[in-house]
Amino acid sequence: MFDLKQCSFNNTQNTVMEPRDPHKDHPETDSYAASGYGNRMGWGPRPALLLVDICKAYWTPGSPLDLSANPSAAAVPNSAARLLRAAREGGVPVIWTAVEYTDANMADAGLFWLKAKTLAVWQVGSALHAQGLADWVGADLTPREGEPVVKKKYASGFFGTTLATELRCRNVDTVVICGVSSSGCVRATALDAMQHGFRPMVVGDACGDRSEEIQRANLFDLDSKYADVVAEEDALAHLRLGWAET
Repeated sequence: MFDLKQCSFNNTQNTVMEPRDPHKDHPETDSYAASGYGNRMGWGPRPALLLVDICKAYWTPGSPLDLSANPSAAAVPNSAARLLRAAREGGVPVIWTAVEYTDANMADAGLFWLKAKTLAVWQVGSALHAQGLADWVGADLTPREGEPVVKKKYASGFFGTTLATELRCRNVDTVVICGVSSSGCVRATALDAMQHGFRPMVVGDACGDRSEEIQRANLFDLDSKYADVVAEEDALAHLRLGWAET
């Protein structure tokens, strides 16, 4: 059994990491720029914070999803907690996503189950689920009353869910995205946010993956084509400001 007391999230760590520029020293930066990629969408005046799948499975030693061997991924919960505090201070809407499967045979995971047996982490009644890996990371990263939790089956927070409705009902135009993993649920959610007409601001410092190579490749591609990858400090400033300019 996994020991959740060993969860590598440290809520006493408040140091902001050096912002990561996905284009810095990347061999394809000049090529992409010459092709017309990498322009800015820019912030809209009505942001919401979207926390993607931030659960203990990603920061528990021995978990099949543990990312903590990658230092930047290990720092994600602390970064996300700072974003959450800023959003609440600024009165910005906060929305969470969480994966959940209820079918005993994982029929509600569809073809995804054929590719990723680790999805059993989120299967209610499974041995992995019973060990608490699907639980929220800690007190600093737990939804409050009034903060919607969108349950999903696939990578995108939008696919087959009420997320777009939750955002539109709140008149949101910009989605500040943090969570895991950068190559999976963060990427799919950012892409669908753009396709639904919301400006995706992906906080690179608050997103993580298994390796720096995977992390860097996905942040570079997102920033080039589908989203603005922003530094934590930039996101904190906008979230604290709230909707004061509207």
